[in-house]
Amino acid sequence: MNDTFREVKDRIRKLDTVLERGGNGNTELAQAVSHVRRLVKKGDRSREPSEEIRRSLEKAEALGRTQQA
Repeated sequence: MNDTFREVKDRIRKLDTVLERGGNGNTELAQAVSHVRRLVKKGDRSREPSEEIRRSLEKAEALGRTQQA
């Protein structure tokens, strides 16, 4: 696995923590994280993450920040 994908997976784990703290009450965040996971699973881990993965991850993180606020 490429280091950049490792970073993506770490960021997804942080979002999982946000979901756990929020009691999974934010369905939009849960769906966004699920979408990123599916993209990562289908992605070529020997290359850099696609723009779609990056955009989806950033969207999920933005939703996660509003959850924490």
